[in-house]
Amino acid sequence: MRSSSTSLAAGLMLVLAGLFAAASAQAQSGPLRIEITDGVIEPLPYAAPSFIADNAAAAELAREITRVVASDLSGTGLFREVPASAHISKVSDFNAPVRFADWKAVNAQALITGSVSAQGNQLTVRFRGYDVFAEKELGSGLQFNGTKEGWRRMAHKVADAIYSRITGESGYFDSRVVYVSETGPKNDRRKRLAIMDYDGANVQYLTDSSALVLAPRFSPTGDRVLYTSYESGFPQIHVLDVGRVQRRVLSADQGIMTFAPRFAPDGRTVVYSQTAGGNTDLFTMDIANGSRKRLTSAPSIETAPSFSPDGSQIVFESDRSGSQQLYVMPASGGEARRISFGKGRYGTPVWSPRGDLIAFTKQSKGRFHIGVMRTDGSEERLLTASFLDEGPSWSPNGRVIMFTRETQGANGRALLYSVDILGRNLKPVRTPDGASDPAWSPLQK
Repeated sequence: MRSSSTSLAAGLMLVLAGLFAAASAQAQSGPLRIEITDGVIEPLPYAAPSFIADNAAAAELAREITRVVASDLSGTGLFREVPASAHISKVSDFNAPVRFADWKAVNAQALITGSVSAQGNQLTVRFRGYDVFAEKELGSGLQFNGTKEGWRRMAHKVADAIYSRITGESGYFDSRVVYVSETGPKNDRRKRLAIMDYDGANVQYLTDSSALVLAPRFSPTGDRVLYTSYESGFPQIHVLDVGRVQRRVLSADQGIMTFAPRFAPDGRTVVYSQTAGGNTDLFTMDIANGSRKRLTSAPSIETAPSFSPDGSQIVFESDRSGSQQLYVMPASGGEARRISFGKGRYGTPVWSPRGDLIAFTKQSKGRFHIGVMRTDGSEERLLTASFLDEGPSWSPNGRVIMFTRETQGANGRALLYSVDILGRNLKPVRTPDGASDPAWSPLQK
C-alpha cells in the first residue's frame, strides 16, 4: 500500500503508528511522499550540513556533533542523508535565510542546521530543522548547554528533537544500555556488567569479572540496575547504584536461589523468580523493607516476569502447559491466561513501554527468533531468525528492540543487535568485546 503525499510530520507519524499495516493521509503542505509497500519504507531524504563553529575552539566538536546527529537519524532506517558532495548551498551563517530552492534541487525534504560555541569547558549547541518543500521551520530552534565532555549527549539530544518533530514520536538516542560484557574462550567465559550509550560509545564497566553476572535491568529512572550474581556460589539478586557504582545484595537467604529480577514501574517493587524445594515461582519484594509476596504456586517453572507500563499486569514464561509459553496475570497474583499459541517455545517476554506489544524469544524448528505480539497474543510477528537470538529489550519509545545474537563458530561469541518493530532495520551494535543481556534505559534527564 502506498501513501499519498504527506508533510514530514504526518507522513512518518503514520509510518510509525502502523505496526503491521501502512496508512495514508492527505498532504498538509509540500509534495513529500513516504513509500510503504508490504512494510518496506522509503527513507526520507534529509541534509545535515556541518554545524557552524562560532569560534575556533568549537571547530572539531561541530564536525563531530553533526556526524553523530546524522548517524542517529540514518541509523533508524527512516531517514537517508543527502551526502555533502551533492549540496548546492553552503550554510555559513546560522541566522541567514535558507535557500530552499537549492535543497529542493537535491531532493532534501528535511534540512538540519546548527551552530556550536565553546568557551573554556562550556559548550553551546543551537539547531533548527526545516520542512524544505513547505519552506517552513519545524517548530522553533532549540539550544542545549553543557560541557565539552558531554558533547555526544548534546548531539543525541539534537537528533531526538529532530526525530520527534518529524515523526511525532519521542526519541531514543539520548539513552544508555547496560549489558553483560563477555571475554575469554567459551569454556572459560568471563562476564562483567558494562554500561554504554545506546550506540556503543562511552563504555564503562560496573563490576569486575570475579563472579558470573546475568540479566541486568534498569530502574524506571535509570539510576539503578538489578542483576543476578553468583558471587556467593548460587544466584542472588543485587542492586547497583549506577552513578556511584555501589551495590548491595537484595536477596540473601541462605540456600534460596533468586534470579530474573525486574523493577515495577514505581521503582519501589521488584518482581523476580525464586527457587526453593525444587520449585520455581514468582515473587515481589518491597526494596525499602524487604517484605515479599508470593505470586504463583504452581508445580511448574515460572520465570522472566515483566510488568506492564501501568503496573497492573505481569507477563511471564511458564511450562505449566507442558512446554515453555507466555502468560499474563494481575500484578497482585491470581489466575493467569496463556497468550502464546504458535508452534514452538516462547520465553523472555518484555512489555513495551508503550503498553501495546510484548516482545519475546521464540524457538521453533531449530531456529531462534525475536518477535512481538499484541498483549492478548494476537498478531504475532517474527522480526529475526538466527542460530541463537534471545533476550529482547525495548528502546524508550517502544519502536526498536535490542537483543543478543550468537552465531555458529567464532568460538560462540555473543553480540548485540537491534531491529525495529517492522523487522526491516536489523543492525549490529558495536561493543569492545562479546556482549549479551542488553537492557535499555529510559531517556536520560
